Amino acid sequence: MTAAARPLPRAQAGRRSTRRRLFWLAAGLALLALLCALSVAVGTRDVGGNDIAAALRGRVDTIARAAVAARIPRTVLAALAGAALGVAGAVMQGVTRNPLADPGILGVNMGASLAVAVAVAFFGISSAQAYVWVAVAGAGATAVFVYAVGSLGRGGPTPLKLALAGVATSVAFVSLVLAVMLSHSEVAGGLQSWQIGGVGGATFARMVHVLPFLAAGFAISLGCARKLNSLALGDDMAAGLGERVAPARGLAALGAVLLCGATTAICGPIAFVGLMVPHLCRLLVGVDHRWLLPFSALAGACLLIASDIAGRLIARPSELDVGIVTAFVGAPFFIWIVRRARVREL
Repeated sequence: MTAAARPLPRAQAGRRSTRRRLFWLAAGLALLALLCALSVAVGTRDVGGNDIAAALRGRVDTIARAAVAARIPRTVLAALAGAALGVAGAVMQGVTRNPLADPGILGVNMGASLAVAVAVAFFGISSAQAYVWVAVAGAGATAVFVYAVGSLGRGGPTPLKLALAGVATSVAFVSLVLAVMLSHSEVAGGLQSWQIGGVGGATFARMVHVLPFLAAGFAISLGCARKLNSLALGDDMAAGLGERVAPARGLAALGAVLLCGATTAICGPIAFVGLMVPHLCRLLVGVDHRWLLPFSALAGACLLIASDIAGRLIARPSELDVGIVTAFVGAPFFIWIVRRARVREL
């Protein structure tokens, strides 16, 4: 084989990999479109195509069309929240090089939840915009705290220490949220339903306040894809390639915090989406974050919409909040990841 012929197999492999990724991208977009249609059509009252078309034109003169009008923002919110949590999970796993990293497991979601609960109970905040700022601040403070605790001792911030610090912090914050609700009965009802995590009652007016935070989070996270690829090689190798490790890690973490805080502010804490989605996407598109992050957004949107549909069908004519459904699915997945990763070696 001549020297000129040697790169050919690698080029062919690269083209096959790109074609495979494009195939899965088209399949994911088709699945997302199908799930969006089902989310609008399926619920306590099933509706047909004529009612959906009429509701899209602004006609809500029947119960079925009014149901469609209420489900459209709910579907949009589920897609946005799922995409945000999927990308945040992939970024956190890349920043910490921890296969167990997830906004829920690392306690970031519960940090945002506790901040909102304290602000509502003690400071009387009520505007959607204030919710977002408080949730983002709580998520950021918790991320710093968990990383600091996980960095103590010999070996620095190992995956196992970060996971244990996050779980312990999350459990402690759940207890504090319950204490706040028990001592402030006037806000306990609203906080309790929000604490479960769901997309019911969504409106476009409420979503407007979180869109700038989500847009900034997506932009920062996607812009850090190459940096995350460098960090995956290890700090020394990344520094040798010219990457400024600490700023790169901090910027990527900021994107994840913005996505987690904004999502928690409007939906409540939803766990396990950021854990499951990146692992599944790696099986399809590999570890390159330039592909992994967009696919995580797409898969996260599909997962949360599907979970919302399942919650409506399982408990018909009532419904289960999406946070309950993702917990049922995610807990076994978490156990499988721990066993597969051989937690003793983390």
